[in-house]
Amino acid sequence: MPIVVNVNGRICGEQDATISVLDHGFLYGEGVYEVVRTYGRTPFLFERHLQRLRRSAEMIHLDVPFSDAELADGLRQTTAAFFEDPGNASVADVYVRLLLTRGAGEISYEPASCPTPSLVIIVKPLVGLGAEVYERGVKVIISSIVRNHPGSINPLIKSNNLLNNALAAQEAYRRGAFDAVLRNYRGEIAECSIANLFVVSNGALVTPPLDAGLLSGITRGFVLELCPAAGVAVTERVLHDEDLLNADESFLTSSTQEIVPIVRVDDRTIGDGRPGPVTRRLLEVYRARVRQITGAQRPT
Repeated sequence: MPIVVNVNGRICGEQDATISVLDHGFLYGEGVYEVVRTYGRTPFLFERHLQRLRRSAEMIHLDVPFSDAELADGLRQTTAAFFEDPGNASVADVYVRLLLTRGAGEISYEPASCPTPSLVIIVKPLVGLGAEVYERGVKVIISSIVRNHPGSINPLIKSNNLLNNALAAQEAYRRGAFDAVLRNYRGEIAECSIANLFVVSNGALVTPPLDAGLLSGITRGFVLELCPAAGVAVTERVLHDEDLLNADESFLTSSTQEIVPIVRVDDRTIGDGRPGPVTRRLLEVYRARVRQITGAQRPT
């Protein structure tokens, strides 16, 4: 199924999408990004993603020379081009990656050498995890990779520089796991390589605070908002390995994967080895709220 790419306003197929090798996003990883999914072809929580994109850009002193309306229009045009391709006729929903980089310039760290940021929008079919993942749960590992120190590359920046995440994820793949849990420099649990992390203990939900060194996930925040409607008490507090290993339930959250139950950490079974009642309840409430917001009949 063809992928469609918008590079600085030019929409084309992936094989024709090009960007300068002197772009500082390529040379130095100087850029920020967001990933959005659709439900019923409607982008979900797009405004929140744009707000975070702007916060990330501000933290690396990168100007965003586009209004929210212009960014939304770019997404609409690129998504429309994707669905106009006959090869994508059977696709229900899409994955959208929006990247903003410093732009092309001299081989130098001087931002002034890059007068114009680059904007890239990638639209491809959304590949779901399958119902069995939510019914059976997944295994994660506790990674040997340490999450970036906030004084180095602040994890609050959703940066194109993803080597820290990639190394942790690759460790998980080598060990037959779905994802990797990263600790911060203090040895506290921070987040997964591609998701935020929650644990359930004695019926209450706990997730690490932002100052533990994690990204302020859009889905993480959405789940926190849903907890009252789900009848779930939730707190943010520091977590250590034993909190995860001894949890009654655990799950991870991300924009494309929603709420994924964790039933095994390394060689330790979590709870009874099946998705627990709090996790299942939150996923049910999550999908009901998605239907309310988007009108989508099938939210997965």
